[in-house]
Amino acid sequence: MNQSVPTYADPKYVLVTGFAQLPKGTPLSENQKVFACALIIDSTDGAVVDASFTFLMGLTEQFLRGLVIGHRLPEDWHKLQESIRTRALVHAQGAIIQALRAAIDRYQEGATTTS
Repeated sequence: MNQSVPTYADPKYVLVTGFAQLPKGTPLSENQKVFACALIIDSTDGAVVDASFTFLMGLTEQFLRGLVIGHRLPEDWHKLQESIRTRALVHAQGAIIQALRAAIDRYQEGATTTS
């Protein structure tokens, strides 16, 4: 029996998450209190190879994935943050940036404990 290996089975891939509180009074905060992001990072070069975000609308998540995937973290953090500030003009913008920063911090913490 030939089982296929999951895409991210290679040990070079790391899954990190980040969370941030959503601004009150927005449609998103009516259904959830916390915004979350999950990033799959190639630990050989820090490149984000996949990303997921908690949003009510798939288009918003798809747009954010397009902004995030391909960036090398933490090196590209300032460029990514600026891109979000100028292109993702949504109420949860601050939460998006905060959650991504938390995920990057977690990634860096993990990298220092394994080296």
